[in-house]
Amino acid sequence: MTIELTTLSNGLRIVTENMPGLASASVGIWVMAGGRHERPEQNGIAHFLEHMAFKGTARRSALQIAEEIEDVGGYINAYTSREMTAYYARVLGADVGMALDVIADIVLNPAFDNRELEVERGVILQEIGQALDTPDDIIFDWLQEAAYPDQPMGRTILGPAERVTAFRRADLAGFVAERYGPDQMILSAAGAVDHAALVRQAEVLFSGQTPKGAQQVEAARWAGAEKREVKDLEQVHFAFALEGPSFLDPDLYTAQIYATALGGGMSSRLFQKIREERGLCYSIFAQAGASDDTGMITIYAGTSTDDIGALCELTMTELKRAASDMTEAEVARARAQMKAGMLMGLESPSSRAERMARNLAVYGRVPGLDEISARIEAVTTPLVRDFGARLATSGRSALALYGPVEAAPGLQALREELSR
Repeated sequence: MTIELTTLSNGLRIVTENMPGLASASVGIWVMAGGRHERPEQNGIAHFLEHMAFKGTARRSALQIAEEIEDVGGYINAYTSREMTAYYARVLGADVGMALDVIADIVLNPAFDNRELEVERGVILQEIGQALDTPDDIIFDWLQEAAYPDQPMGRTILGPAERVTAFRRADLAGFVAERYGPDQMILSAAGAVDHAALVRQAEVLFSGQTPKGAQQVEAARWAGAEKREVKDLEQVHFAFALEGPSFLDPDLYTAQIYATALGGGMSSRLFQKIREERGLCYSIFAQAGASDDTGMITIYAGTSTDDIGALCELTMTELKRAASDMTEAEVARARAQMKAGMLMGLESPSSRAERMARNLAVYGRVPGLDEISARIEAVTTPLVRDFGARLATSGRSALALYGPVEAAPGLQALREELSR
């Protein structure tokens, strides 16, 4: 399997990976325009725009967009993150050209019909309401806000209801004009794809697009605060974060292995100590996330009001212990989990297309799997212990609590416990 990359004169990057033996392909456009590219008054507009892209173009109605893909047995979808917005489809190899034509149409030529805008506004307001009714979903938005308050990196992707209610057609069109340039887009495809054919088609579809030039993005600034929401729920939802490395930080893979060993599976320290040995929760995990200029090690658990104090104390204890007695076996297991997870995920053309787009956006190239495996293997037990020690003593933490949280310890208490 060979990755091929072509950059058009207007800056559009086209990256493909042919996967012999596959009958299907995934093709999409990743736009470097996500939640963190919004100004305060625009919060939620990138996500609103993602919804509106499927509501019709000059050439296709909303129904025609869906039918054209589904008539050949494919599917089309999109998502918005803080770093980007993606529009993608999975189809048989013979239908890749059609799928790209549909995706380019919805990205470049959205109609923004006012009637459809009002319909979709209602859908997004329902989505916001649903998120607020899902404690183990909304708490991560609140944790992000606590870690990065009053800045784009800390704002919710969905946006507040009052912003969504106020958006008009001109606001959407203005965001597209500002952020949707070909030099801010990556066309990525994997599976039964022909690179040369995609390049020829892209040259036609994007020939009228002019680059937008370098885009300003406000740098993320970790502040680390506490957000506590009292509500009559069955459980206390606890989310604790420590500032982690960015995608460009040499500690990236060390952080991922550390988080995996700490709380990445049933054999992890947090799961074994807090759930299996003490029965303090049903769900508990740790994960490492990263962006271009910051990162976050997150621990989440749901527990009872009576057990939240003990759960917090044990969590801080395990964070401290990981800095001193993380074993060779734990690190080896975490390395194996990371490598296996990466390779299993890449059996899907959709995962490969997304991986290429994300790596190209961050690094300007697509590292080979051998290179990534070597970086994972290079993470040793002393490196993980040292990372854990620096993390625990950094004081750069944040906390979100939701539910009957009156008895839960605060962020300062947790910081003091970690520093002992």
